[in-house]
Amino acid sequence: MSDIGIHPISGALGAEISGIDVSRDVDDQTLGLLRRAWLEHLVLFFRDQPLTPAQFLAFARRFGEIIEYPFVKGLEEHPEIIPVVKLAHERINFGGVWHSDTAYLDVPPMASMLLAREVPPAGGDTLFANMYLAYDALSEGMKRLLADLSAVNSSSKADASRTREDRIAERGRADARTVYEASHPVVRVHPETGRKALYVNVAHTVRFDGMTEEESAPILAFLYRHQIRPEFTCRFRWQPGSLAFWDNRCAQHNAVNDYAGHRRVMHRVTLAGDVPSGAARGA
Repeated sequence: MSDIGIHPISGALGAEISGIDVSRDVDDQTLGLLRRAWLEHLVLFFRDQPLTPAQFLAFARRFGEIIEYPFVKGLEEHPEIIPVVKLAHERINFGGVWHSDTAYLDVPPMASMLLAREVPPAGGDTLFANMYLAYDALSEGMKRLLADLSAVNSSSKADASRTREDRIAERGRADARTVYEASHPVVRVHPETGRKALYVNVAHTVRFDGMTEEESAPILAFLYRHQIRPEFTCRFRWQPGSLAFWDNRCAQHNAVNDYAGHRRVMHRVTLAGDVPSGAARGA
């Protein structure tokens, strides 16, 4: 425990963890330390963790129940692990748009873990944004407007669906539904911290409940711009063996597509979450 270091990488969110080998059994005291750090910093980064698939899954299970991604099949021997790949000839990358993972599910995931296997010589970073700060920075009038609103999220929104086309063509699940759609509070209350977070994203959110897309568009467009202001973000540069662990309930991410002609191979694990709950007006 005394060897573990927690090093914030920006003023908004993100901390790099040193002094730990997660391939070994993580005891309860260390697990508690990591979870507290995760809840405080929203995304944790670990370097030099060349985990086997079995070790990766064992570490993930210490934090929650692993669930499978609805559109793409996992590894043959470890179906819970999704390969996130961009080949050298491909132009569009998987997840290359600001989003919270699978917000179109009735029960979206609590968290995701991403492990770097092969990275380009430069580029391929991932951006993260703090949705607590995005909510806190809104005017009181906007907070009142959003307090009782829910938003419809769909898996079919064009910008997001394009980013998964290559992987579906390669490893698409036969049991996937054509469209997944769910309505969630625009202002989400985190079940562990009690803090309010902005819970809409440009990749999946279509409109507000009870409104048309045209009526919703101006406010959503403002929120999409607002929630990724530079002062709410951090940027992580990958190396082989780097591991990121983020909280989908209060953070968004965006995989930067700036490495044309190079491969990028990652492994992703997703952890089960809960039905999002909102806050009553004035709470």
